[in-house]
Amino acid sequence: MSTVLEMKHMSKRYGEFYANKDISFSLKKGEIHAIIGENGAGKTTLMRMLYGMETPTAGEMILHNNKVNFSSPADAINQGIGMVHQHFMLFPYLTAAENIVIGREPKKIGFFQRNEAIKAVAALSEQYRIPIHPTKKIMKCSLGEQQRVEIIKVLYQGADIIVLDEPTAVLTPLEVQELLKTIRFLASQGKSIIIITHKLQEVMDVADNVTVLRNGKVTGTMAINEATSHKLATLMVGRELKNVEKRRSISGERFLELADVRVQENNAKPVLKDVSFQVSRGEIVGVAGVSGNGQSELIQAIAGLIKVQNGSIKLNGQPINELSVKERRDIGLAHIPEDRYKWGVAKDATVEENAIIGFHRKKNYVKSGWMKRSSLRPIIQEWIEQFSIKPNSLTEQAANLSGGNLQKLIVARELGQNTPFLIAAEPTRGVDIGAMEVIHDAIVKKRNENGSVLLVSSELTEILKLSDRILVMFEGEIVGELSRSEATEEKLSILMAGGKLGDAVRKN
Repeated sequence: MSTVLEMKHMSKRYGEFYANKDISFSLKKGEIHAIIGENGAGKTTLMRMLYGMETPTAGEMILHNNKVNFSSPADAINQGIGMVHQHFMLFPYLTAAENIVIGREPKKIGFFQRNEAIKAVAALSEQYRIPIHPTKKIMKCSLGEQQRVEIIKVLYQGADIIVLDEPTAVLTPLEVQELLKTIRFLASQGKSIIIITHKLQEVMDVADNVTVLRNGKVTGTMAINEATSHKLATLMVGRELKNVEKRRSISGERFLELADVRVQENNAKPVLKDVSFQVSRGEIVGVAGVSGNGQSELIQAIAGLIKVQNGSIKLNGQPINELSVKERRDIGLAHIPEDRYKWGVAKDATVEENAIIGFHRKKNYVKSGWMKRSSLRPIIQEWIEQFSIKPNSLTEQAANLSGGNLQKLIVARELGQNTPFLIAAEPTRGVDIGAMEVIHDAIVKKRNENGSVLLVSSELTEILKLSDRILVMFEGEIVGELSRSEATEEKLSILMAGGKLGDAVRKN
């Protein structure tokens, strides 16, 4: 295979800090090349230089044997390089086809030819086996559908080199499998793919070659047949990862209790149908399910973000249906939300302000309406060190942090309050393997100190690793409950698809 791209001795410096230092790698036609590393390792900065979003401090880029310099993404696009960002850049009120052709619309006498756009998009969808609905508005699309729109968009722009930044961070397991199939097919059609990720199993499943970054430098480049997950993890974090201990819960009295909880809006089909369960002190209860089966509404109902039409929710024996979000937090609820941008942070506020958001009225944090910065900063700094969060300063805007660093900030804030009850929704979404280990240990520590945890995750490995009991949701109902010893990925997958537990038992 011929080499289509070389990045030689690339460096990017901000003041005295090097985000990238002397990085080199090459990409061949039809190759899938994974660039992996922890949050802050320099993966995205490297690709932003390739895509014309950052100017290199040093180094050179060679595209099809010609030296190139890009001053903007438009330059990169015109040279056949497309990038699908971790946070999609789509207009929610426009259709899929309109988003794909925007800026390059088919026109006749100056007028947009909508039908021609739909035909062009449908043809690309069929050619590359990427199913989408061209006339569907983005606001009605799932995250998986939105990602497919982004991929077709770069194909429509003529990209032969496609960069995917953390492509599976917000996808369900089924959507991940479909995406990996799409990536393989694109490579078979001669497209060259760069995947930025921290998920080692997906790298092993789909990549041809892998480059590992740590602290802005290359720590290894190898063919995938020379790699193992253990070797890559060690190169990423610079140390051996610990084996997860098997711990028993200290199960005690019930702390969270739901009885016949129903959520139904405007006489539509209920999104939660008479859900009942409990979480005891010293227990982690996992909730598994394909995205869209009521998990989001369950979290929001407990946290006070949506109204419950029927049934009751109690925390520590106290009914909370009529309590506000603040009142629920005051009696001991902490919440790592599934969507960090929508529910978890104020992007325009500082790192310091985000570190106490939601708890900012606590007496030990404020005095006469003013933050007690001198007493708060050592606490926040301790969280930053514990979870390896990498801000430039405490006064930096949260919007400047990477998605993984934002996630770690939220986790640190919610766990740092030492509340008796924690909702942990997708707690490791978008974080690297080292941070995942720290977060998992912190959640287990909370359970072992007699706290109660409701864990909602689309990662079955996470559910199986941490949970003492596992509930499975399908179409707004709890359709199964398994103990840690009973649960297997196969059994959970069958229940998640609406099957019966006996189907899994008969197969074993």
